[in-house]
Amino acid sequence: MVDKNTVASYSGKLSKLFGRSKANLRNLKLIFQDFPGGAEGFELILKFCYNNGYVQMSPSNVPVLYSAAQFMEMNCSISGTQNLQEQTERYLDDINEWTWSELLNALKRCQDLSLSRPSIVLHKCLDSLVGRLHLALEEHCCPSTSSSDGSALQFSCDTKSTESLKTVFSNGVWWFEELLLLNPDFVKMIVPLMLKRDFDEVVIARFLVYYQKSKISNASRDEKRKIVEVVVEMLYTLDHNSVSCKSLFSILRVALGLNINKCIRNKLEKMIGAQLDRGTLDNLLLPSRSGSSYLYDVNLVLRFVKAFLHEQKSRTSQMTLTRVATLLDLYMAEVAPDPCLKPSKFLALAKALPDYARCSHDDMYRAMDMYLEVHTEMSEEEKIKMCCALNYEKLSVEICINLSKNRRFPSTSSIQELVSEQLKQTANNSKSITSLPRKLDECENESSKRDETSNRVMFDTKKFDFSDENERLKAHIQGIQWRVMELERVCKKMHTQMGKVMKSKVTSHSRLKSLPWLCS
Repeated sequence: MVDKNTVASYSGKLSKLFGRSKANLRNLKLIFQDFPGGAEGFELILKFCYNNGYVQMSPSNVPVLYSAAQFMEMNCSISGTQNLQEQTERYLDDINEWTWSELLNALKRCQDLSLSRPSIVLHKCLDSLVGRLHLALEEHCCPSTSSSDGSALQFSCDTKSTESLKTVFSNGVWWFEELLLLNPDFVKMIVPLMLKRDFDEVVIARFLVYYQKSKISNASRDEKRKIVEVVVEMLYTLDHNSVSCKSLFSILRVALGLNINKCIRNKLEKMIGAQLDRGTLDNLLLPSRSGSSYLYDVNLVLRFVKAFLHEQKSRTSQMTLTRVATLLDLYMAEVAPDPCLKPSKFLALAKALPDYARCSHDDMYRAMDMYLEVHTEMSEEEKIKMCCALNYEKLSVEICINLSKNRRFPSTSSIQELVSEQLKQTANNSKSITSLPRKLDECENESSKRDETSNRVMFDTKKFDFSDENERLKAHIQGIQWRVMELERVCKKMHTQMGKVMKSKVTSHSRLKSLPWLCS
């Protein structure tokens, strides 16, 4: 039904093919694989060839005509007429005259063609789309500067009713729903164009989050993975403060079940870590991966903290550090009852932030107490290592009194022995280390006896040149000494108050209870 010479006269591809063929052309069978536009595209090509190089063009068929012209190598002029590829490119010069609906339809046709590489048609359609959105957003922000022929309403009036536009135009995001027709690959191309035109990055981030939430509802698993990966990758190109922490965690919860690309997942974790101080406890309570024995994904939270600290190197803020420390203490208290959580993981949470991030270690102590209550099988050495994460100078008097009575914590002598052993190893078998007292004298002794230096933790540091680790351990010992003296002052005050209340002659021994070991 088709004359080969007629089609070959406009197609360089067929002309070369027929010229090389030595077979009987009457019996030649030609099969096109993945012809652009399928049967419709081939029919448009035939119309062009049988109509002396002319075909009626429209925004809906230009993408097909251009792709088919490239496929058939129709870039040669015949009898002075323009070839099909030139005609389609010339038609695109008037793309700004197309309606908003025609532009969206053209983009839809480009998607249907599944182009392997961006074409001139696709580039011009996307550029025109972004230009119109930029104009619409400017008019929304500055209505007084709007032009007579370029309102946002005219872009969308043919795809939405006037009633539905009343709501969406009030916040300038009417186009969010319009662009849901784009596939993830096109979204990946349109965001850089928006950035070139100085779009507000907060608006771009809101669109990406809206796109992700709207598109995954009816998508397959592979489609969901593609959508999430593209959205995360595009959000990462924006200022990390342009998207809310809540939105990032909502994306993360979806991503955790899709096994997204590791590189993309790292980008998402970095964005969350950068603003971890804005998170909540509910955000962090993410279930562990399938196959894990523990309830919550502690490793993920540790990566968040690591990303947060890396971000803080350039702009350290005590306020943000304190907020993250408070959040981490709440998280530790929540995961402490998990019987499958290993001591090493809990200790990693306790040591994740530097000491100066916390003004008080009371909440950390309570979380540790809860953990020790559940994990009764811990060895004495494991308990001591965990206690080393506490800064005793940052414990309140109330907590110190509670600690002194808490039998779940290791004894003072055990801690002292471990510290002494560590110092001996670091000092490379130095001559001697002053032994530490094993326990505190009871508070029932007279105040003069409590003031004796033999009841305090002392350490001779004059003989050794301690490393940073030794200095840290020494500081802990000095902190215990300082807390003991503070407890002694409290006991004295209690003596005075009790004497006034009782108003009776009671001996000092009968009024006071014995003070247990500090770390018993």
